[in-house]
Amino acid sequence: MLSIQKKLVADERGQPQEVIISWEQYQQIIEMLGLYLDVAAIADLRKARQDRMAEQRDACVALNATP
Repeated sequence: MLSIQKKLVADERGQPQEVIISWEQYQQIIEMLGLYLDVAAIADLRKARQDRMAEQRDACVALNATP
């Protein structure tokens, strides 16, 4: 589990307005959420999920498969 170290920035009334986190933690979050993926990679992942849900095993490649 990721523990986020943060700094809160409040306005004059003490209401939270912004959160500051380290660049390293920002990058970890981006990677965990897959936000760095381009449109083609996201489309490939969606297609793979559809194949898995439809149990289309011929669309899958075994991880231990040899070329």
